[in-house]
Amino acid sequence: MRGKSIEAAWRGQAECQGCGIRESALFADLLQQDFALVHLPIDEIQFEPGLALYHVGDPGQAVFTIRTGLVKLVRYLADGSQRIVRLLRPGDTAGMESVLGQDYEHTAIALRPALTCRIPREVVTRLAENTPRMHAQLMSRWQRQVQQADAWLTSLSTGSAKARVARLLLLLLDQNASRQCDLFGREDMGAMLGVTTETTSRIVAEFRRDRVLTELGPNRYDCDVDALLRLAGMD
Repeated sequence: MRGKSIEAAWRGQAECQGCGIRESALFADLLQQDFALVHLPIDEIQFEPGLALYHVGDPGQAVFTIRTGLVKLVRYLADGSQRIVRLLRPGDTAGMESVLGQDYEHTAIALRPALTCRIPREVVTRLAENTPRMHAQLMSRWQRQVQQADAWLTSLSTGSAKARVARLLLLLLDQNASRQCDLFGREDMGAMLGVTTETTSRIVAEFRRDRVLTELGPNRYDCDVDALLRLAGMD
């Protein structure tokens, strides 16, 4: 984990205003004068794959805006197994429950190298209390999380295992290269879909044999999107 402190409010203003994903991030609607309310440092932190942004039950002290990479939210079951309940991509926010003074509800772990902005809870609270723009953005993000949870439940937790894998691949399509996606460990894929690691591995191997997936490099694939839509029952 590598951290870079944005030590002064004016420096934080400059970095936030010039952020490449600002339009989709938590500070999207803020105006220049709103940044005068930022009196605590915002930390830029890089998490390598496998490292946790926070753990379930930790005191909620900050929210994290995902700038690059991919983060999984994990719930651990009574039998010790894990279930991945959501994926966070650039522009998404992790740890929203901290704004309400609650402990973190999940463990957030980087699946790919993730560059984040760690925003202290007090900063978000002060902005929400003093500008309607932040309040509206928070409400929008709560609604988005509800929608994502509903979509996750209906898309990745129902239907045949093959349909679930196809839907996950469609979800993982690169935003900049619409036919390509990066896969990760089959255990993680199984934990997202509620199927075994063996089942996930078998289906991915079948997709490769049928040219639904064509390997371009380590864990990088070209996808036959039309075939995936048919397999997912979405054509």
